[in-house]
Amino acid sequence: MKKIITLAALFFSFVSFAQIKVIETVPVEKLGKVNNNYIQKIGDEYTVYYTSIQNDDDSSSLRKFAFKNVNNDYVNLYNIIVGGFTATPLYDIKLELPNNYIWLHYTGNVVPDKATVQFMVSSKERDAATNNVSEPLVKDQINKLFQR
Repeated sequence: MKKIITLAALFFSFVSFAQIKVIETVPVEKLGKVNNNYIQKIGDEYTVYYTSIQNDDDSSSLRKFAFKNVNNDYVNLYNIIVGGFTATPLYDIKLELPNNYIWLHYTGNVVPDKATVQFMVSSKERDAATNNVSEPLVKDQINKLFQR
């Protein structure tokens, strides 16, 4: 009986002090891509990566904003962006995300169906005066980016 108790104690101490633990991970899905712009999904969080046309010397030009897919927000964002292309006249749309404000800046063109949209992103943090502007995207590029 002493041997069984000793072996059990040894086994439990060996298991409880193991150095390697398996941590559950969530797969990363890369959704649509246009040039260097793409959308990545991790669990229920979507991250939009976009190329900033403003050149900062201290970092790369790839920027991002993220949001969780609460109440089907991924599809809602797509619908808001695409709906802005058909507005007459074209006007900017301001969105609030958990960490950012995003202006969808639309620009019309002389050629029909060639209106563009740019993401103008600013941080909600007071001390961060970060304002980034994406390259202009046409409706077909938005469809490809959102896999529609």
